[in-house]
Amino acid sequence: MTSSKTPNSFDQANLREWLGEQSKKLGFDGLRITDTHLGVATERLNTWLAEGRHGQMEYMARHAQLRSDPGLLVPGTVRVICVTMNYLSPAIDFDVEWQRLAEPTQAVVSMYARGRDYHKVLRNRLQEFAQIIEKHIGSFGYRVFTDSAPLMEVELARKAGLGWRGKHTLLLNRESGSTFFLGEILVDVPLPVDQEEESHCGTCQSCIEICPTQAITAPYELDARRCISYLTIENPDAIPVEFRKAMGNRVYGCDDCQLICPWNKFAQRTALPDFAERHGLGKASLLQLWSWTEDQFEKRHEGSAIRRIGYSRWRRNLAVALGNAITDEQVATADKVLIREALSSALPMADVLVAEHIEWALSS
Repeated sequence: MTSSKTPNSFDQANLREWLGEQSKKLGFDGLRITDTHLGVATERLNTWLAEGRHGQMEYMARHAQLRSDPGLLVPGTVRVICVTMNYLSPAIDFDVEWQRLAEPTQAVVSMYARGRDYHKVLRNRLQEFAQIIEKHIGSFGYRVFTDSAPLMEVELARKAGLGWRGKHTLLLNRESGSTFFLGEILVDVPLPVDQEEESHCGTCQSCIEICPTQAITAPYELDARRCISYLTIENPDAIPVEFRKAMGNRVYGCDDCQLICPWNKFAQRTALPDFAERHGLGKASLLQLWSWTEDQFEKRHEGSAIRRIGYSRWRRNLAVALGNAITDEQVATADKVLIREALSSALPMADVLVAEHIEWALSS
């Protein structure tokens, strides 16, 4: 990247204020700027990878060196413009979310995934933002990212002052808790950097205590191999038997550590229609989602982050949840019969992955 601008070729204070104003117009809720030096975060990443805590997310290890320095990913980068975008739709109520987790026949899909794929939403707006900046200051080098490249996004956002790392390893801030997406613009313009924010978790350990699989092994340490979000989304293989009961009725992701976090009483609702719930994903039963054909899965999840896991993993997750419902004392006998019938009728046509989970469910 090569920029036509120097540090003194524009009024930095006015530019910083202007960037904040423009980001708000595009639907971003926070903006901060940092440099590219990640310091001890690189060491922590390397240790985490060496311990195998990334599970089968091989891309984490493959691009570890790039993650350590944004300047290696995009040569010429000297600053990172970090933004947040709230995703919580006005229809979501945390009390209702807890109630649904306690209803074994209901399907629980992570809150962030019920609307449109955030990758597309943020990427398009970041690109538009970069073009607006270019019109304002002239040609400069940049690239936009949102969970789409080997970047230590949370660490960059933390360093930029958008929040602090909670003990669950997610980013937290006092204005909106943790219910937001992150995006970045890597630039070759030496913009003034913002100050980091102090941690405000104190002695609270609610997220550690609530985790169904004890994936948060210590404050600020996560073993992805135990995390339900990893198991139901990133993991391409069978879900380890030792974690299946703990999954309960969670069929895509897990929000427990966010639902319990005291800072999420400040969680902000989004005004963007993109993140509104689609196809009843916040209200559907397990049997409703199990009844979807592959064609229905593809069509209903078009433009959704869920589509990425594919029909087989989707059915795998549902089979585990249905198996858990069969053994739950709250579930009526008549409903258990319906579940067994639905699973049994699907077994002859199931692929190897799904069949193994159906058989486990029926043997429960």
